Amino acid sequence: MRYLPLNANDRAAMLGVIGVDNIDALFEDVPKAARLDKLVDLPLHQSEAAVERHMTRLSNKSVSASSVPFFCGAGAYKHHIPATVDHLIQRSEFLTAYTPYQPEISQGTLQALFEFQTQVALLTGMDVANASMYDGSTACAEAVVMAKRVTRKTKAILAPGLHPHYAAATQTLASTLDIQINEVTPQIGTDASVIDMITDETACVVVQSPNVFGEIVDLAPIAEKAHAHKALLIAVFTEPVALAAVKSPGEQGADIVVGEGQGLGVGLNFGGPHVGLFACRQKLVRQMPGRVCGETVDANGERGYVLTLSTREQHIRREKATSNICTNSGLCCLAFTIHMSLLGDAGLKRMAALNHENACHLADVIDGIKGTEVLNETFFNEFTVKLNKPAAEVVQALADKGILGGVPFSRISGGAHEDLLLVCATEVVSDEDIHAFGEALAEVLS
Repeated sequence: MRYLPLNANDRAAMLGVIGVDNIDALFEDVPKAARLDKLVDLPLHQSEAAVERHMTRLSNKSVSASSVPFFCGAGAYKHHIPATVDHLIQRSEFLTAYTPYQPEISQGTLQALFEFQTQVALLTGMDVANASMYDGSTACAEAVVMAKRVTRKTKAILAPGLHPHYAAATQTLASTLDIQINEVTPQIGTDASVIDMITDETACVVVQSPNVFGEIVDLAPIAEKAHAHKALLIAVFTEPVALAAVKSPGEQGADIVVGEGQGLGVGLNFGGPHVGLFACRQKLVRQMPGRVCGETVDANGERGYVLTLSTREQHIRREKATSNICTNSGLCCLAFTIHMSLLGDAGLKRMAALNHENACHLADVIDGIKGTEVLNETFFNEFTVKLNKPAAEVVQALADKGILGGVPFSRISGGAHEDLLLVCATEVVSDEDIHAFGEALAEVLS
């Protein structure tokens, strides 16, 4: 590396202090299949113009979610985002703002985060929320670690309807902290089975609703059994708009609620960035990871905002920190908050109703097609369809016809259930889109 002024002796000295023989030893925890043993097969030198032309050709092969009928969900959702959201978050005061270490010059940022926390707490039915996490999957993993701290127990149960990516992120973090994960193979209609798995050794039960199959799960009986064994119920969601249409996790007895906020204010953006939501009961607040912004008064009695809690390794001794997540998704939080403020309570509920109406219409159309079976008894805006052909092949055939027709479950589950297709319809889907999808699907399955 010509820009690093290290020589072989420098590297050898550092490796000696660390206690390893070579640099490769630093990567032993990375699976061998994920490592490269040679340079990526790319040209080493190209002019800026040549690179731009090449990247443009590649990008032209992509089909954007706004250019064709779009029915993909599986953890990331396409909603209408008012132009006001982008206009406001691109103001320099927000776009370039740094961590609000000095409250006297960070009042705007702190107030925005305080309002965000208030909205998340109301949406989830919880007492307090933090100033966000990276995304829903890391929030889920951090919640399991928090449950270990609270209960002083090390066994966690992951319900079969938990999104496989969330389960994988949780497994990864738990493996470094001696947390034993009891994970059930994903299967529609089986989330209630976790009730029988709860024992006195259980630290927490992680249940998603709506789950990865789109099912609405009754959390109350799971919470009751968990609390009887002094365990915590961690409720997960991937679609925040659903919380405007179903009973909140807090009302159903959840102790910690985590999820993805991307559906409000944050576009799909080809995979990110997203914004993780994290809320809990008041009695657990000091074990909650991340930051908490609070409202106070200054020496003159004027309202002001501060960082009330920030128990991160940057601020206190590393072993005392509740998380090593070093930031919050500030700009995405702001987008979420602006979108929520523009909608208001009535607007959010109307948006949720439109989502459900469109999904019901889509389910009726699909259910009338030979070779399909809608498996859900309950759903919000996403549901699971069993096909008479492999779902990945069907999705590719639909894409060839100019329709992005959902997500094959096998794509997110490592190959399981090849005949299952996750289909989503939000408020941006039109009747014309739904009928075009129905006609194309019938043709592909015939």
